[in-house]
Amino acid sequence: MSDLMDDQKARASAWFRELRDQIVAAFEGLEDTQETGPFASGSPGRFEMTRTTRTAEDGSDAGGGLMSVMRGGRVFEKVGVNVSTVHGTLGAAAQQSMAARGVPGMDTDPRFWASGISLVAHMQNPHTPAVHMNTRMFWTPGAWWFGGGADLNPCIEYDEDTAQFHAAMKAGCDPHGAEYYDRFKAWADEYFYIPHRNRARGVGGIFYDDHNTGDWEADFAFTQDVGRAFLPAFLPVTEKRRDTGWTDADKDRQLVHRGLYAEYNLVYDRGTKFGLATGHDANAVLMSLPPMAKWV
Repeated sequence: MSDLMDDQKARASAWFRELRDQIVAAFEGLEDTQETGPFASGSPGRFEMTRTTRTAEDGSDAGGGLMSVMRGGRVFEKVGVNVSTVHGTLGAAAQQSMAARGVPGMDTDPRFWASGISLVAHMQNPHTPAVHMNTRMFWTPGAWWFGGGADLNPCIEYDEDTAQFHAAMKAGCDPHGAEYYDRFKAWADEYFYIPHRNRARGVGGIFYDDHNTGDWEADFAFTQDVGRAFLPAFLPVTEKRRDTGWTDADKDRQLVHRGLYAEYNLVYDRGTKFGLATGHDANAVLMSLPPMAKWV
């Protein structure tokens, strides 16, 4: 069983890296084809890649990953696509949190392994929505599970864009369960809600966590299809809106909306809390924050 799980971990980690490569190539392709607008005269944006590391409490190597960030592009003002595979022992707070969630054995054995991809894009054009996507696998000696999802975060909403994004995410869910999309859409609506603002941070998508049906292959296949659904969900919306003209008022609206996004990620986001609590590279964990934001 241990050898099997080691193989499954390796397959999951390799898939997240493969998905990262596909997305980076697609985003650089968008940069290459942007020929109009105020940023078209500049060089097409390219990702800068930095190796990240996680250091265990005893100073030993505990894994790491690859942080890929593009800044100041023709289409993307800032976009990060990170992958990581880390392992070690959870700190007391994280261990207690997982034990409280009912993770088997976590009250006595705090070892863990985690791998995943995390993406956040902030756009130049206010009419082109920001977006988030992540998928991951988590293992402890007593359990394993998958989690992730994607959600769209426009500052200027278009109903047809929302419908297109959700249709693509539904197409990724439907082969795995007739109820998956409705269940995970409702979870996203709850998860990406900002209580202190009494509103959602965007127009939703899907979100799932602690996903373990008992069939690792089926759950991995579902997580792969969530990842594969991302580009068909996001690229058409971007291509449709990236040449739309905008005003100073539109840009101001975008900056205020980014403040909302930053508030959510710093106060509520599980991934941010886990990354900082477990000693992962802080720059990689906070990659999701926008380059500029505004509060009224």
